[in-house]
Amino acid sequence: MAIAEPELQHELRPARWFSHTWVTTVDHKQIGILYLLSAVGFMVLGGLEALVIRMQLVFADLHLVSPRVFNQFFTMHGTTMIFFVVMPILVGFANYIVPLQIGARDMAFPRMNAFSYWLFLFGGLLLNFSFLAGGAPDVGWFAYAPLTEYAFSRSAATDYWIIGLLVSGIGSVGGAVNLVTTILCLRAPGMKLSKVPLFTWMMLFTGLEMLIAFPPLTAAQIMLLFDRQFGAMFFDPQQGGSAVLWQHLFWFFGHPEVYILALPAFGIISEVIPVFSRKVIFGYESVALATVAIAFISFGVWAHHMFSVGMSRTLDVFFSAATFLIAIPTGIKVFNWIATLYGGKLRLQAPMLFALGFLSMFIIGGLTGIMLAAAPVDWQLTDTYFVVAHFHYVAFGGILFGLMAGGYYWFPKMTGKVLDERLGRWNFWLLLAGFNLTFGPMHIAGILGMPRRIYTYTAWRAQQYAYTTGKGWEVRNPTDVGWEIWNQLATLGAFVLGAAFLVFFWNIYRTLRRGPDAGPDPWDAWTLEWATSSPPPAYNFETIPTVRSRRPLWDEKHPDDPDWKHE
Repeated sequence: MAIAEPELQHELRPARWFSHTWVTTVDHKQIGILYLLSAVGFMVLGGLEALVIRMQLVFADLHLVSPRVFNQFFTMHGTTMIFFVVMPILVGFANYIVPLQIGARDMAFPRMNAFSYWLFLFGGLLLNFSFLAGGAPDVGWFAYAPLTEYAFSRSAATDYWIIGLLVSGIGSVGGAVNLVTTILCLRAPGMKLSKVPLFTWMMLFTGLEMLIAFPPLTAAQIMLLFDRQFGAMFFDPQQGGSAVLWQHLFWFFGHPEVYILALPAFGIISEVIPVFSRKVIFGYESVALATVAIAFISFGVWAHHMFSVGMSRTLDVFFSAATFLIAIPTGIKVFNWIATLYGGKLRLQAPMLFALGFLSMFIIGGLTGIMLAAAPVDWQLTDTYFVVAHFHYVAFGGILFGLMAGGYYWFPKMTGKVLDERLGRWNFWLLLAGFNLTFGPMHIAGILGMPRRIYTYTAWRAQQYAYTTGKGWEVRNPTDVGWEIWNQLATLGAFVLGAAFLVFFWNIYRTLRRGPDAGPDPWDAWTLEWATSSPPPAYNFETIPTVRSRRPLWDEKHPDDPDWKHE
């Protein structure tokens, strides 16, 4: 017995190690990794749902899946990607990087940080449990009323959507409180707000936006739950409610949500471009102030999603003007990034390639957004695939390319290994080609009139005539509407995107097994996260650093470098 007990304890040690190290952790770095891993898992689900959608539309009059299953996958793909992929990746990066960048030991509220993660994970799992309860929700990721009112007669799937997002939303608010408090209260000595890295600066305003934007969505979801369970009828027009009220409440959250997702990507790009250009960011102050302007104006543009619902001309003009206005601070950022690139000693490594991909794709998405800001143009293109293309050029081409740049940039800090550069280049070019092949043709399909959210379509538009000779109906002069070729190109692009992500996952697996050691600072950067080991110890820094400029690590390594201006 004296020999068996230690052997038994040795067999149980891996399970105990996992539970104590990850399940019960309050370390901001491990929680950040948990966010990232969970998001990757949800991304696989959302990506498979997207492939089913594209396969259903690859040919006209195809019936690969039923209309209800198509709508379920459409709803789950959109909801999963927005709430359970992009947001947790951003929160994961913020959890891991922000305390290191500001010279802190941990987040301000470590236990709340862990609680917020588990709420997010439980909310995502609860949403997907709906597949086991009679089918997933099929009301679109925006859950427009009154469709959500009538969905109650079919199943409880919409209730899963409501409660899943409610639970994860509470976790998001908790994470925002933690993030804002950490940045405002735990900065290293000498690090004024005017000296924080731009990624941290943008995460500060991301947290503030989350604190304002999520409560209206939560209120709307509670009202919808009351409609479905207690007959409150807030959003049912047949019972005196207002379907447009749901749109106002949802989009008051939904459009700031675009910038909640975009600002962290802007922050990543503002870190990567200067490091790989060997230049300081052009116009630090203007980038920071543009962030403040974007965060403020973003709460005044929500109804540009609603030009077609019958608002007054005054409201149409106001929200159109506000949408044009928010393009100004965004354009300032783009100008600053390009000015930073100009004349720099560019190193076209994987993080920089993805940063350049972000810049080009986001500009295209922004330009199509300017088109849709004009109400007459929006009336023609709303609810077509042109809007789908615009949104994905912003959310995928912009935000996801930014996240990939951050992944390649900070992977050495998180793991101590540098991702393979050759596979990184393959990853970038496949992603760039697949993305443009998928969403570029959707602009044309939308201009040709293809509506979004349709299950199938016909290849021919036929004019029918009745003959008085008793021959009945006969098709004359069939005309090809031209949608099929663009859907086929988009479906081909979707599979190229799938191949790009397989390359990325293989790169991670291969690097973790036998990749080269990174060292503490493989990029020769200057912010504080690179001043400690890779990966950092539990306490982050042996001694809390004192900051005297915006580039504390670079100033320490190169005190006499004439190419760098000291603040």
